[in-house]
Amino acid sequence: MNIRTGSAISRRGLLLAGTGLALTTSSLPWRARAAAPGDIRITAGPSRASLAGAGHPRAEVWAYNGAVPGPVVRLRQGEPARILVENRLDQGTTVHWHGIRLPNAMDGVPGLTQPLIKPGETFTYTFTPPDAGTFWYHSHANSLEQLGRGLAGAVIVKEREPIAVDRDLLWVLSDWRLTSEAQIAGGFGNGMEAAMSGRVGNTVTLNGAISDEQPVRAGERLRLRLVNGALARIMALRFEGHRPVIVATDGQPCDPHEPDGGRVVVGPAMRIDVVLDMQGEPGRRYRVVDDFYDDLSYTLTQLAYGERPPLRPHPLDATLKLPRNPLPEPDLTTAERHELALQGGMMGGGGMMSGMSGMMGGMKGMGMMGLGRGAAWAINGMSMTGDGDAGMKPVLTFQRGRSVLLALKNETAWWHPMHLHGHSFHVLTRNGKPVPHNLWGDTVLVSPRETVEVAFVADNPGEWMLHCHVMDHQVAGLMTVLRVA
Repeated sequence: MNIRTGSAISRRGLLLAGTGLALTTSSLPWRARAAAPGDIRITAGPSRASLAGAGHPRAEVWAYNGAVPGPVVRLRQGEPARILVENRLDQGTTVHWHGIRLPNAMDGVPGLTQPLIKPGETFTYTFTPPDAGTFWYHSHANSLEQLGRGLAGAVIVKEREPIAVDRDLLWVLSDWRLTSEAQIAGGFGNGMEAAMSGRVGNTVTLNGAISDEQPVRAGERLRLRLVNGALARIMALRFEGHRPVIVATDGQPCDPHEPDGGRVVVGPAMRIDVVLDMQGEPGRRYRVVDDFYDDLSYTLTQLAYGERPPLRPHPLDATLKLPRNPLPEPDLTTAERHELALQGGMMGGGGMMSGMSGMMGGMKGMGMMGLGRGAAWAINGMSMTGDGDAGMKPVLTFQRGRSVLLALKNETAWWHPMHLHGHSFHVLTRNGKPVPHNLWGDTVLVSPRETVEVAFVADNPGEWMLHCHVMDHQVAGLMTVLRVA
């Protein structure tokens, strides 16, 4: 199979050949729930999707409402939402509303905030989103496989006063490992991958499909919402011939700015809103290239200009600054300060571990003494494996309303997009240097040997996950619990 977006990756042996997956598509028993007017209904179940493009078989997937990605959930800032989730899978599931500051009981972490939604059951999520912006939803049960087989979708919470653009576009970017038969490959939870960069695939889709081009018109202004729904792939997008301006990160407005080197870096689970003024030539095509990994760049899509004359001769004269969300500002003069060390993985002790036999038993040669079975990673020497149901006591407890400064110290050789549930934080420093542009987020990408300081007000009571969103890393121990009393 020659998949365009995965051709370079296959040279490194990531294209797995094999047989298709034997997923059942038969109906499972389930009980419908009456939906009130205005309720949103989402059903998780088996489906098929054309992930490899024309000329290839449709892949067997797990999907929301039969589509990959799932339907866009559109909400309004400050208005209550009710979302009914039905489970037609043959295993339990939950839904995590990633980045939304909601009540703990609605956070979707099995064993910590709610029981599993068993096959045939329905669970109703109710919350009022306080923040406008770009968010997403995904399974948080058997999350490595359920997310890896397609259970994800975008959430857009509309601003009361949006910025002026001609079009508002959403790109949900997903990364798949497909077999030669264009089916999703098995092998989730591979030990070697879990201790390295995680499950990076060989095919990248844009809104669930291989994208050859995205039609645009000269002179128009676009708001482009980027969502990285991959299990592990970090993306760095270059818009050839264009100058993207970042206006929000993880749904939170920032000072509008052009990214360093012109590349928009989006780690797994992160969202970045950019504004693009389409100043290219009518009739031309401009590539959008992902070149985060050395020697593995590929063309994600092309901006395809139509032949019509420009919509306007000059860029739109309107502000790019989004209205700020009602986030509490942490007081750094009184903030509690804590360091969380990210530990483990291969190459973490100065060299590659010689064999795999000892990795899951303790990794003593890697400074991983005391880890439980199945753990390859730790935070401050403690590993929490799975999806949140390990029964681990909170590593830190904060009084409600306290300002908190966390230093995330990456002692490993690998990148980690660290995600905090239930809160958004201010990204303060990287290796002691101030971070410009007033960046906030719920997921921060921490590079190898880097220390990132973030600060937030612990104003949302409950027990909240903090974990790496490279899903192999999460389920292999790079996860902990913070409690807001």
